[in-house]
Amino acid sequence: MATFFFRAVASDGKIRSGSLAGDSERTVAVDLRKQGLIPVYVGAAPKSVSFEFKMPVFGAGRRRNVLFFTQELSTLLNASVPLDRALSITAELTTKASFRTLVLDVLRVLKSGKTLADSLATHPDHFSELYINMVRAGEAAGSLAVVFDRLAEFERTRDDLRNYIVSSMIYPSLLATVGLCSILILLNFVVPRFASIFEGGTMKVPLPAQIMIEASYIVRTYWWMAASVLVILFTTWRIYTKTEAGRMWWDGLRLRLPLLGDALLKAETSRFARAMGTLVANTVPLVQSLNISAATLNNRTLSVALVGVAQGVKRGEGIAVPMRKAGVFPPLVAHLLTVGEETGRLDQMFTRMADIYENDTRDSIRRFTSIFEPVVILVMGVMVGGLILSMLLAITSINDVAI
Repeated sequence: MATFFFRAVASDGKIRSGSLAGDSERTVAVDLRKQGLIPVYVGAAPKSVSFEFKMPVFGAGRRRNVLFFTQELSTLLNASVPLDRALSITAELTTKASFRTLVLDVLRVLKSGKTLADSLATHPDHFSELYINMVRAGEAAGSLAVVFDRLAEFERTRDDLRNYIVSSMIYPSLLATVGLCSILILLNFVVPRFASIFEGGTMKVPLPAQIMIEASYIVRTYWWMAASVLVILFTTWRIYTKTEAGRMWWDGLRLRLPLLGDALLKAETSRFARAMGTLVANTVPLVQSLNISAATLNNRTLSVALVGVAQGVKRGEGIAVPMRKAGVFPPLVAHLLTVGEETGRLDQMFTRMADIYENDTRDSIRRFTSIFEPVVILVMGVMVGGLILSMLLAITSINDVAI
């Protein structure tokens, strides 16, 4: 038997925490329910910290807070805890002071007579349009607990896929950065000292060494010019891609990149399908679901295509035919939606589609990294090896000088 840490809600609405022995987390949760407690968390004890960094809330931290909020509300609402008490308990369980203030503000707005959806809408930086519309549909149908179950699954799967993509790209990016820094260090510090051996001498420097010394001179002398050009290009790119035409050009280009473009398309398709499956399952109208799902995508090309799909749905063409006409999504999407329309189970087909393309995205990222990593190693190895070989040729040429 092992000992598990737990947090649970007592009948008076207060939080109880402690440790309990059991064979598994499930058995501990059962024991807690027998004691009249509603388990909120059962698992490893959280690590204690003696201080907290006060940092601004970035995207990743915001997403983690929303995921925690959704999971806690799902647990409490499914345990028949009243909504206002569930929000109060969630605020108490939140470890981030800034997010606790946000939850308490949502509770304050709710108590003033607003719906939960309208209360969440007062914080659009944390709760997306999809999230708010899902909650609004759940309130209208009287099934908030079910909605938060689906939202928790939606947020978790989206977060898992995003974390997988980021973690997969860390190593190749780090590899490329270290290799580039190594070359710059060699050209700025090592090669100049090596070149001083040949200064003022009459010996002939081998061609590879001459090229290396000239490259070092250019890097050390004109680095500011190269840096200025890069800054100007980056600034121009940022300004242009903030325009509608620029955003369309850049997003279209990203989808056409070898290997990586395929992974991006599948990731966006998975995001779209997961959002649609969640919305359609909660009886949100199809056209409204398409517009909301389009807003969740990061690629403008695909978002604009979905606007056209929504227009096709309004004209009574269904959804499979406009998706096929759009021509930007993978061909399988239209086939799956055709089956979904024929069977009357579009929500399940969207969910199935999301699962398929999440797995395909992981496979595409694995293929990309399996090619990118050796290419980076090879290129950096050739460049560093070329520098070292040039120095060795120059050193050995000294012995060939006639005395």
